[in-house]
Amino acid sequence: MTPSISSPSNNTVTLQQLIEASGRHRQNPKDSQSLAQALTAMMVAASSQLPNLKTSVANIPFEQFLLDSRQLVANDVFVLLKSHTPNCQRSRDYLYQAAQNAAFILSEIDPLALLAKANVPPHANLALTDDNAQAITQQQLDGLPCPVLYVPNIRDFLGELIQARLQYQQAVNLPTVVAVTGTNGKTTISQLVAQLTQLTGMSSAVMGTAGNGRLGALVQASHTTGDSLAVQQFLYQMGIEKAELLALEASSHGLDQQRLQGMPVSVAIYTNLSRDHLDYHADMAEYAAAKAKLFDKAHFPELTHAIVNIDDEHAQIMLDTAHASQLTVWTYSLDPAKSATFVAAEIKPSLQGVEIVLRTDFENKEINSINIVSPLLGRFNVANLLAAIAAAVALGISLERIATVIPQLQGAVGRMQRVPSNDGCFIVDYAHTPDALSQVLASLKTHCKGQLWAVFGCGGDRDAGKRPLMAQAGLAGADKVVLTADNPRTEDPNMILQDMQAGMTSEQYQRAHIEPARQTAIEYAVNQASADDIVVIAGKGHETYQEINHVRYDFDDSVILQNALEQVGRV
Repeated sequence: MTPSISSPSNNTVTLQQLIEASGRHRQNPKDSQSLAQALTAMMVAASSQLPNLKTSVANIPFEQFLLDSRQLVANDVFVLLKSHTPNCQRSRDYLYQAAQNAAFILSEIDPLALLAKANVPPHANLALTDDNAQAITQQQLDGLPCPVLYVPNIRDFLGELIQARLQYQQAVNLPTVVAVTGTNGKTTISQLVAQLTQLTGMSSAVMGTAGNGRLGALVQASHTTGDSLAVQQFLYQMGIEKAELLALEASSHGLDQQRLQGMPVSVAIYTNLSRDHLDYHADMAEYAAAKAKLFDKAHFPELTHAIVNIDDEHAQIMLDTAHASQLTVWTYSLDPAKSATFVAAEIKPSLQGVEIVLRTDFENKEINSINIVSPLLGRFNVANLLAAIAAAVALGISLERIATVIPQLQGAVGRMQRVPSNDGCFIVDYAHTPDALSQVLASLKTHCKGQLWAVFGCGGDRDAGKRPLMAQAGLAGADKVVLTADNPRTEDPNMILQDMQAGMTSEQYQRAHIEPARQTAIEYAVNQASADDIVVIAGKGHETYQEINHVRYDFDDSVILQNALEQVGRV
């Protein structure tokens, strides 16, 4: 294991140089100290792990950090992380593949255990008791073309490490970050925060489910919260483009896996928690605990404000975590009887939007009321707007200035998105959990003169226990329900629909129509709905594809709906 050491180029750096330069881009000097300490500890570990290495890992020049072994070129550093769908053989293959090109490898998985026990999940506690086997495995490790350093706590500083490498090449000012977590509302709130700040003079960007980038120029992303490398590269790119504010969605997966480590989050927002992702989290308590990490200054040292929806039953863990971190804690509520920092004292909805009397009580100021006119549909969008307003105030924008630009707001694509029609009301929404679907239907029911229709399904290869709950939420909130496919992935759509129908009564079957083909289901609702009806196509929202057996086919609910309306002359 003797790497070839070439003279550092203008594009290379060493870990020693990062130790010396770390944190110059961060406002908080403690952050630079923590990264330097982590790197120094890593170097100490390297000297004991790799005693025969002629050149210290700290002094090996490299180009960049990468998490995908397929993207490596000579002199990159590969970071091997544990898989959350454990496959030890695959992890060992990644290790061997990366070793052919990497300057060195940082492994979250014990490489000796990985090479010796490839059939055991990489997160297992592996003990090598056979001295001879251990010696052979050590020889295998030493024989690799590059050094492999075991860093079990790499996620604790990986984001900062990646950002430090980017900043070493060209220092830029990073945008202030507002992060939003919760089951529902993340996309809308993050986009509203970006719009409010941009409309009041800040250059803003977003990162999340509906896409990443500057407002009006979003690029679709594969995950709500990308991996550490993607997140830090995007943050850096926004700094290069001189964005002053980045509003991002913090998924529970992203928080649990520390993908946002090193992000300079200043304001954290909590929306709500309802059943979702229980194919990943063991239970709702674990799900809530993952969300609460966003309010912990130990994870996000630059936090100043926590904004929490106190109408949600899981709010207390967020409040407790925020108070323990000594943050400025503001709350919001749709209940006029509650003593929240931002309260919707009056709500007057219409199909054109909503009028709100906003009552505020913050920073020892007298309680004030201000009238707001919002173009956003739905009662739940009032809650989303309150959260966005609170974030904008936390960033130093006056409430009076905010109120003047609210009429210019636009809802996120696929969130209560109205598709034009000559008669009837047709809406596309991303609601894909029982709670979200219930909220959408409840919000629209008050506007509906005729019947309220809901067209939706459930995704395949996900929490099957949610399926009958989704059906019951639709049947409870709508007059007519069309059950159909969502993204079936590798499952049979008919089997998913069968799961959804569990427990349905004969009365509910009379109000339901089962149609596995999503396009046909949408066309059915368009043909059957009367001029006074409201039809909601739920579950996919902004998505422009339908995933079937690992293939993504073009499918945009809003486009399919528009075509169906044109076919029957309703536009």
